[in-house]
Amino acid sequence: MNEVIPTIRLRNAWRSTHPWIFQKLIDKPVQRPKPGSIVDVTGSDGVWIGRGFYNGHSRIALRVLEHDPDVAIDAAWFAAKIGEAVRLRRELLKLDEVSDAWRVVHSEGDNLSGLVVDRYADLLVVEFFSAGMYRHREWIYEALRAQFPGCRLHAFADEHVQKQESFDFKPWNSAGSGAAAPAIITEHGIRFRADPAGAHKTGFFADQRENREWLSRQCAGKRVLDLCCNTGGFGVYAAVRGASEVVGIDIDNDVLEIARGNAKLNDARIRFVQADIFPWLRDAAAQGEQFDVVILDPAKMTRDREQVIPALKKYLDMNKLALATVKPGGLFATFSCTGLVSEEQFLDMLRRAGYYAGRTLQVLKVSGAGADHPWRADVPESRYLKAAFCRVLD
Repeated sequence: MNEVIPTIRLRNAWRSTHPWIFQKLIDKPVQRPKPGSIVDVTGSDGVWIGRGFYNGHSRIALRVLEHDPDVAIDAAWFAAKIGEAVRLRRELLKLDEVSDAWRVVHSEGDNLSGLVVDRYADLLVVEFFSAGMYRHREWIYEALRAQFPGCRLHAFADEHVQKQESFDFKPWNSAGSGAAAPAIITEHGIRFRADPAGAHKTGFFADQRENREWLSRQCAGKRVLDLCCNTGGFGVYAAVRGASEVVGIDIDNDVLEIARGNAKLNDARIRFVQADIFPWLRDAAAQGEQFDVVILDPAKMTRDREQVIPALKKYLDMNKLALATVKPGGLFATFSCTGLVSEEQFLDMLRRAGYYAGRTLQVLKVSGAGADHPWRADVPESRYLKAAFCRVLD
């Protein structure tokens, strides 16, 4: 490399392969590079460790991306990494045979810490989780256009991320002004509207694709309750696969409007109800309402490690209430997308929910996000989605 880049030195010996290095582990440089700058990382002994992004304002001070001292992090580097991620999805996983909606880049799982990209037909939604990825966004856009010629781009970053990483970014799309137009996608033959400028984040959650398909095959002729239904994914699948009745509950009327549109796209008859699931479930139990299949897929509970115990208590309360509405012998599918809650904690919560609800649970299947959401064994933080499919025996 001809370009001289800043060097950040670690305070202590470093043996980990995890890409994150926190502020307390580094010697603060006299002249701080701008947030998201590319830097070299050396150990306390001065030996070169890697190359990546530095952010003096973030709890995660360094995101190590490259371990070869002769390889520059530049436009070609991004093109290679994104190309590798796309080949995994297309050539190994063969996702184009199943859907035109899938995750293109899954942050650390694809060795691109702080970057998430989702594909919805011709629309690519780019989400920045680090100042480094935001700072080098033009290289990312260029690499994505090379892999998806003629694609539309929509990019954004959550406000809490911008605050933590110290950058400002308003949602942007390649059309230049206004919101990106929605895309109509198909997965397993079922159609959905993905609208990144609409009610929720990317507009559609592809991570549940295999879980929706598996559960829907158990729904023919069944009465189905879809709690926290969001834009209707599980409910629409169930109706298309022959459920006798589907009821979808969500507190957010904006997402319910999208859900109604998704049901209409597939000529699916679903009754959507705007309600808080806690009082709704209490009323349903009081009235003796029971369903053959109950799905519980709430939003993320917390981003704060200090709030994990309260989050688990809320999971316990909602799972206990939901179990009261499952017929004996019926199916219960429950999920957590809170990354700070481990699978072990989630399954322990489910055990306790069954005990307090007086129901015996036979676990049929435990899973997570689809294979287009890979996670590195040394970076368990990338594995956020937990799914448990149970039969309620009594």
